[in-house]
Amino acid sequence: MTDPTSPPSAPRPPCPTCGRPAETAFRPFCSKRCADIDLGRWFSEQYRVPDRSEDAQIFDENDPRRVDPDDEVG
Repeated sequence: MTDPTSPPSAPRPPCPTCGRPAETAFRPFCSKRCADIDLGRWFSEQYRVPDRSEDAQIFDENDPRRVDPDDEVG
């Protein structure tokens, strides 16, 4: 039975893996299984954090600033 004087509980956000309501013990996931699936996706590089540094910029092959490492210098 629920106490009618207690405030209603807030809806739980969905699990990012399967969409079921998240459980506090595994937040933001609903279970250890979903947390492990997500971790496996990070390990297999299905998820990536973008690198915004200048050194990591990727240039178009036709960009005149691009340096071909096979070109001879001099």
